[in-house]
Amino acid sequence: MKRFLGTAFFLVVLAAVSALWRQNDRAEHSAMAAEGGLGWKTVEPGMELRFLEAQKEGVQSNSRIAVLRIDPAQWDLEVLGTSRSGESTGHTARDWCQRHNLTAAINAGMFGTDLKTHLGYLRYREHVNNSRQNNYQSVAAFDPRDSAGVSRFRIFDLDAPGVTLQGILKDYASAVQNLRLVKRPGRNQWGQQERKWSEAALGEDRDERILFIFSRAEFSMHDLNQELLASDIGLVAAQHLEGGPEAQLCLLTRETKLEMFGSYETSFREDDNNAEAWPVPNILGVRPRAANSH
Repeated sequence: MKRFLGTAFFLVVLAAVSALWRQNDRAEHSAMAAEGGLGWKTVEPGMELRFLEAQKEGVQSNSRIAVLRIDPAQWDLEVLGTSRSGESTGHTARDWCQRHNLTAAINAGMFGTDLKTHLGYLRYREHVNNSRQNNYQSVAAFDPRDSAGVSRFRIFDLDAPGVTLQGILKDYASAVQNLRLVKRPGRNQWGQQERKWSEAALGEDRDERILFIFSRAEFSMHDLNQELLASDIGLVAAQHLEGGPEAQLCLLTRETKLEMFGSYETSFREDDNNAEAWPVPNILGVRPRAANSH
């Protein structure tokens, strides 16, 4: 639940692991950096992982931003949550992955005090978590009704000429409305502020690929956007999903098992000591695209 927007950085932690596993994981990524190995690493066909080194001075030394790049031609995006599963409580991103056989998962967005309802419009095919549109200006759409006519995945700006939620839903069966970070075609929408938090975000690159973005280290959203736009990941649009200790990203493949979760959030938890992922009611999950998927 995010009553306040978070900001961000990130600690890579293998869930349910010992301190030795954490130490080995940090050593592995230190070796990658020393060898210049911070480029894209293929973790599955059509899915690549990369860590961006923060360029802003004064940010923590461990301030690497994780980016998971996903080809929607090979992977399906799915919304899972308690309102759809019928469960009374949420789960961590890792638990959602394990319970539903997902390869990766990230927060779906902020949610209300009922610990269930997404704060913006949220629909996954026939299931509607929240039918009410709020003033957030970013909508991520997927599950095209006619795959020959539109992109498989796209982040829309609701203040762009001719764009409406109703129009988006005519073309797509699934849509997630969230607070905007970056407006198409790559414009930082946040002015500078003092508030900072760990961040989970959803992005789109210039080749219409899905980007799961996570930072354990705390940034203002202005600075995080600048880091992402100054990199060569080709970011054209992005939306805020969650901040602080509830922000998380999990990746479970045969070769790569990573659980990343946040900690710092101005005026809520101003430290980097959070040592476990928090349960959340809604996530965006990824699974291999079925051969007959539309």
